[in-house]
Amino acid sequence: MGAPEPEPRLDDPRVDADHAAAARAALVAEIEASGAFDGDLSWRAEFAQVARHVFVPYYFIGTTTGYERLWGEDPDPERRERWLRGAYADAPLATRVRDGELISSSSQPSLMAKMLVELDVREGHAVLEIGAGTGYNAALLAHRLGDSLVTTVDLDPEITEAARTHLAAAGHRPAVVTGDGARGCPERAPYDRIIATCTLTTVPRPWIAQCRPGARILAPLATGLIALEVRDSGHAEGHFLHTPAYFVPLRGAEKRAGRPQHIGGLPRGALQNELFRFLLALTEGVLDPHEALALWRREGRPERERFGVTVSGQYAWAWLDDPAGPYAWPLP
Repeated sequence: MGAPEPEPRLDDPRVDADHAAAARAALVAEIEASGAFDGDLSWRAEFAQVARHVFVPYYFIGTTTGYERLWGEDPDPERRERWLRGAYADAPLATRVRDGELISSSSQPSLMAKMLVELDVREGHAVLEIGAGTGYNAALLAHRLGDSLVTTVDLDPEITEAARTHLAAAGHRPAVVTGDGARGCPERAPYDRIIATCTLTTVPRPWIAQCRPGARILAPLATGLIALEVRDSGHAEGHFLHTPAYFVPLRGAEKRAGRPQHIGGLPRGALQNELFRFLLALTEGVLDPHEALALWRREGRPERERFGVTVSGQYAWAWLDDPAGPYAWPLP
């Protein structure tokens, strides 16, 4: 798993161009059928033209004993075929595993499409992406907006170097920066949009300070997606989207401190309910799980859209229905 990554090539003779194009077209059709493009069908063109297999020259699939590596330069044609099929499956792909821990992945394409639509980018917008991953998401943004308007940041230099290589192979050269994503990228600010592809425990204040008024921040928080509208350099507020989202955690960000969760004695049905698990994650370290269960039942098992987040100066809190209402929980 520590082997050097082969440099991706669009003209690799072992990758049949027609086969790859057909697989990509099938993926785009599947994403469109899921409704992920609804609201901005123009993203269909970006997914149709950016070759995902270039960004995943290898990836790992889980087995009963760990991970199996599939790669595009495998001498076995059947395994190369498995690799190409997987590269164009509507599924997340584990791209970096270190000491048995997943540290980077290529997100599920339909979720990526949904997030890009929700980001609501316009011509001329400068976008900061937190979590470079393989570079695929940055390539989609660069294809839409142009290289000069896209910045992607990751803490791991191996990840940023690989993303840079993939992007160049695909014909794109946005700014790829090695650094702590929680601190943003002030040298490229201000931004009109910030999108994170890693799970947060809070909203990093530098992001808001690096945004223009009216900017939009879209990020995974708890097990949902929060969409924040920035009022000024110290204030932002917004609701969660309906969409569930599970990503690799943001490394370098502060960890949430608080009481450990003890979920023993909670009803199995509640623990299996995705919306209740969202509330547990959102109130972790603040509400006792049994208190969270009582709230969830009392409020009629609320959907994600009823929850939101407010950032005001150094304070940030999540809330149900009303930022100034009775149900609010501090974020770090």
